[in-house]
Amino acid sequence: MPRLWDDTIDGHRRTVHAAILDAAAALATEHGLASVTMSQIASSAGIGRATLYKYFPDVEAILVAWHKRQIEHHLQQLVEARDGTPDPGRQLAAVLEAFALISHEHHGKDLALALHQRAHADRAHRHLRDFVTELISRAAAAGEVRADIAAGELATYCLHALAAASDLPSRAAVGRLVTLTLAGLRPAS
Repeated sequence: MPRLWDDTIDGHRRTVHAAILDAAAALATEHGLASVTMSQIASSAGIGRATLYKYFPDVEAILVAWHKRQIEHHLQQLVEARDGTPDPGRQLAAVLEAFALISHEHHGKDLALALHQRAHADRAHRHLRDFVTELISRAAAAGEVRADIAAGELATYCLHALAAASDLPSRAAVGRLVTLTLAGLRPAS
């Protein structure tokens, strides 16, 4: 049974919350979404059912919270990729590469696919599209990306093209897809 106590009450709550999310995701991945029960989650997380119900009303709420956490982590990875370089063109390339790698590593998972149909995922996708649109606008203003097509349209192109990374067999193939996508953004000569 895992040790879940922390030095502070808030720390303890965060630790228990994370243990619940991790346990539910592991059980859903192993056994399928429909077969996970609150009792299984409580046992796997090392807490009692009464404690579990203080945090979440049902399995679906737990899995949605897990998915929101995953999305927030992925968006943070994209921000870190952007912040790794001051040049607008390189920022865009770094973010698109990071997005493609995230798609390659995570989007093939049945659990994430099932949860991507929820409203929270729609909001996150709009945020992602706006984020990439802003990067494209700045790169276009610097002359590094074509300006003859609206930045929002180019963002949609990039995100749809790079979502295909989920079906690619290797990181090398993902790299080639990123290179091809970036080539479509080059200014017309």
